[in-house]
Amino acid sequence: MYVAVMENIFLLVLVTLLSVVQNVFFALKVEKECTGQHSKNHSEAFERLSCANRNCMDTYPTFLAVLWCAGICLSQAPAAFAGIIYLVVRQKYFVGYLGQTCQSTPGFLFGKRILFFLSLMCVVGIINHLMLTYGGSDYKEYIQTITKVVSTLLLLP
Repeated sequence: MYVAVMENIFLLVLVTLLSVVQNVFFALKVEKECTGQHSKNHSEAFERLSCANRNCMDTYPTFLAVLWCAGICLSQAPAAFAGIIYLVVRQKYFVGYLGQTCQSTPGFLFGKRILFFLSLMCVVGIINHLMLTYGGSDYKEYIQTITKVVSTLLLLP
């Protein structure tokens, strides 16, 4: 039974652990900047880093919730793929924020699109479960096929 459970959530666990490593990276960058020299340029860089870290942490619980909900209720592979793309985009947002805030805008917008996709996967998975429970119709196989195809569209800018 343990193996069957792990097969259904392994990719989600992997993406979650990668996101934790990324959070540690962000925290170390902020700490490094905080303990550096105290000049005016340093203060501005620290403020940008701190703001980028705060913004990333504000959306983190939402990301984890929709990642796991989408992966469990519908399909773990497209959810994990979207999660990896989200982590790449979040890295781009964080690094972009170190320069000028306008450099972080594409990462922010792309991240919102991925969160929307994961949220949509959650809703579709829940609706399919309700249809199976109360209506006897199971469309999960068709929905999973469509989701796998649509998840590749996340790569388009």
